[in-house]
Amino acid sequence: MAGPVTGACTQVTAQELRRLLAQRHDMQLIDVREPVEFAQQHIPGAMLLPLGQLPARMREIDPTRLAILVCRSGNRSAIACQFLRARGYHKVVNFAGGMLSWNEIGGPTATGLE
Repeated sequence: MAGPVTGACTQVTAQELRRLLAQRHDMQLIDVREPVEFAQQHIPGAMLLPLGQLPARMREIDPTRLAILVCRSGNRSAIACQFLRARGYHKVVNFAGGMLSWNEIGGPTATGLE
């Protein structure tokens, strides 16, 4: 996967993420926002794992599969990406622009906590 590197984290754009989802790429979408933000709007199929819970719950992320980290703008997900990479998760990618850029391209969204 190509893309600029921020610190140790590769980034994916909204267009690249849309293409991966359309190809049904084997990946995990990890949304690191708070439950209220996730419930209002998220990418279908994303798993809610708030940034503050990441240290206690990181084992829920399969280190053998690509994990794309999502937040509102790309800042919290970049922090999560760097946190995970420092702990041996090498298949983690930051979604640059987050939900703001997803909405700009008209990406599909869902509501609720599921």
